[in-house]
Amino acid sequence: MIWVLFAILILYLISIGVLIYGFLKVKKFQNTALNPQTSFTIIVPFRNEEENLPKLLESFSKLNYPIDLFEVILVDDNSNQKFQHSDFTFHISQINNIRSSNSPKKDAISTAMQHVKTDWVITTDADCMVNKNWLLTLDNYIQMNRVSMLAGAVTYECENSFLHHFQQLDLTSLQGATIGSFGISNAFMCNGANFAYTKTLFEKVKGFDGNDKIASGDDVFLLQKAAKLFPDEVHYLKAEEAIVVTKPTETWKSLFHQRVRWAAKTSSYQSDFGKFLGLVVFFGNFSFVIVFFFSLFGIYSLQILGLFFIIKFAVDFVLLYLTNQFLTKSRLKFLLFSSLLYPFFSSAVALYSLFGTYEWKGRKFEK
Repeated sequence: MIWVLFAILILYLISIGVLIYGFLKVKKFQNTALNPQTSFTIIVPFRNEEENLPKLLESFSKLNYPIDLFEVILVDDNSNQKFQHSDFTFHISQINNIRSSNSPKKDAISTAMQHVKTDWVITTDADCMVNKNWLLTLDNYIQMNRVSMLAGAVTYECENSFLHHFQQLDLTSLQGATIGSFGISNAFMCNGANFAYTKTLFEKVKGFDGNDKIASGDDVFLLQKAAKLFPDEVHYLKAEEAIVVTKPTETWKSLFHQRVRWAAKTSSYQSDFGKFLGLVVFFGNFSFVIVFFFSLFGIYSLQILGLFFIIKFAVDFVLLYLTNQFLTKSRLKFLLFSSLLYPFFSSAVALYSLFGTYEWKGRKFEK
């Protein structure tokens, strides 16, 4: 049994090593002195976000970008009360979501698409804030590359709590895997809080057709369809000025349900590499859980547990460190304790996602 567990660990090490290689292959991008040319529509689906939306809109008002080259569409997904936005110099329209599937967010984006008149669309979330050069960086990259879809980075604005920094480390690992997969030309994951594509591409891949019965995945399923049909036109924008900042959840329960929602779509991936990596990561973490309990009950020695943890921690640390340097440049906090807890947390999320329901925006969803 122990040799099986270590064989899984070796496969895990190789897989993370490949992602590290891919991460390093994706070069950082910096703005040049190009004049802005690209027109954008920013789509923001929301539900009961009276506290967060004003902060997002305020960050839009500080964008270093011509106001005639971008507009904002707010899509209200049945909020308890109508959101009243302040007046801004850029154009804002607010529409109601038209539900037609099991996914409120996919419906919101599809609804907004009927009103889009610009070349490019960007989706983000109501609890985010953007850098002043966000659109300028996107525009510069678009002008310099033949591209129809751009995935961007997302990070958390953390307070000094273990829960927040645990989430930051988790998100950092996901961002590292995302960038690494782009670097080895096997893109399968992105974050809808910082995701841009042309309206033409959205129409060519027929939007969310084929996965609208799955509540989440407005980002990854669209990415995977585009990467399969137009691989040369799907890029990752590894640019510090294009990083979007969002808020971590405030309770372990809400974090668990959020991660279950994210995990529930893995079995429906079109990407074989994405499915393979998901299995490797699950079994890599679950193997540690098995070794931990076998050591606890004296079946394995503590030396075996220590060796297993050190090997896994070492390769995880490299990807986390590289990604964190790009995202925040701050020190990794609670790293050791988070690394001990994470295999238990991620294994529970993965197993629960196979059978359980999850909550999102005050609603319950089946897998």
